[in-house]
Amino acid sequence: MGETWAVILAAGEGKRMISSLPKVLHPLCGRPMLRYVAEAAAAVADGRVIIVIGRGAHLVQEEMGTGWRYAFQEEQLGTGHALMQALPQLPEEGLLLVLCGDTPLIETAHLEQLLQEHGRNAATVLTTTLADPSGYGRIVRHADGRIRIVEESDASPEEKQIGEINSGAYCFDLKHLRRRLPALTTDNAQQEYYLTDVIGLLQEEGLPVGACCIEDWRAVLGINDRCQLAEAAEIMRQRINSALMRQGVTIVDPTSTYIDFGVHIGPDTVIMPQTVIEGRTVIGSNCRIGPGAHIIDTEIHDGVIFRQSVSERSVIESEALVGPFAYIRPGSRIGPRVKIGDFVEVKNARIDAGTKVPHLSYVGDVDIGSGVNVGAGVIVVNFDGRRKHRSYIGKGAFIGCNSNLISPVEIGAGAFVAAGTTVTENVPPDALAIARPEQKNCPGVAPRLLRKSDAQKEKDGEEEKK
Repeated sequence: MGETWAVILAAGEGKRMISSLPKVLHPLCGRPMLRYVAEAAAAVADGRVIIVIGRGAHLVQEEMGTGWRYAFQEEQLGTGHALMQALPQLPEEGLLLVLCGDTPLIETAHLEQLLQEHGRNAATVLTTTLADPSGYGRIVRHADGRIRIVEESDASPEEKQIGEINSGAYCFDLKHLRRRLPALTTDNAQQEYYLTDVIGLLQEEGLPVGACCIEDWRAVLGINDRCQLAEAAEIMRQRINSALMRQGVTIVDPTSTYIDFGVHIGPDTVIMPQTVIEGRTVIGSNCRIGPGAHIIDTEIHDGVIFRQSVSERSVIESEALVGPFAYIRPGSRIGPRVKIGDFVEVKNARIDAGTKVPHLSYVGDVDIGSGVNVGAGVIVVNFDGRRKHRSYIGKGAFIGCNSNLISPVEIGAGAFVAAGTTVTENVPPDALAIARPEQKNCPGVAPRLLRKSDAQKEKDGEEEKK
């Protein structure tokens, strides 16, 4: 039968999406919907995949990259016309899968089933049965075994009641397709070249045409608007979460947990509700993530606790404690057993093992050694209005509350920065740094400063009545 090829029809305008982005590039659980279809096809066609592009063609090529073949459909004149654009790149013989780029829930297993049932047919249509088939072409089965595909716009009222629908996916014998595809006409309501008409032309020759009806109707759902995109995302999330749970991950409430395709999570990790995990995130074993966590492109090692916090493009090493309400910004590396507490922001910083930044601090563009204690309200002042500067804090140092480190400075190992100090010069190892204005006490002045005028007392009384 020759090689198996695949053509993905991805040139449509997608008007109902009301978007400047081509429909097939709209994201679904962290990746464009087209990528799901392309990778499923590549798995059964050994990478021999042609993507037919049209509207926003350059955007599709930029997103999908150079690992695919492309055909360009300048004017969208129907599915048959789209396939014609790919024909010059196809061999004379073999099997051809034709798929729609807006059906991201189709999987390799469904395509393998289609190929298996195709056998020696001239064409086989992938179908399923829907309770509400509105918007889909109907499969009309005749008593002699023949099938006919009727587009909804051309269907009679009786035909519109049929539940079995055309998914838009086909398997063709290329030598028969090549002969009949150029014979298509636009004699229909939409004045387009319907690929479905090839089925009738093949049957007119007496060639066998089959229908492969799959049980899981969700696999062939097409996406035409954002409501359908949300429905597909819900189904995809169920697949992702179910697969992770079967691999030993506890997801306390899958309905409120949003995990992108391709995220890796180790066994015995617990994902609490209202958690969003995106991109190329990898999470180790025995972690506790959430509730209310948002993690993007982050590497999290074993035993980490990450609560009600945000991390993006960073690394969090084993047994670190993050949160609640911390913000780990890109480029950060949080070492083993480090504590990043409430309302701490870390940006492009390296923090070594056992260091504690418990609360209310900004730590940006700094390398902090192991065993450092950073008190509440410490600010690493890394920006001078024009450039960012980097500082260094040595092993075992102590940074007192409400201190400001004006970068670039170095705090030596074992140094002690007294609370309320503004550090503008390097501090040697084991030294005490203290920089405060001299305190002056003025006896008896406080009552006068606290005493209120009669007008102020009257105003306060009015405020209390309100």
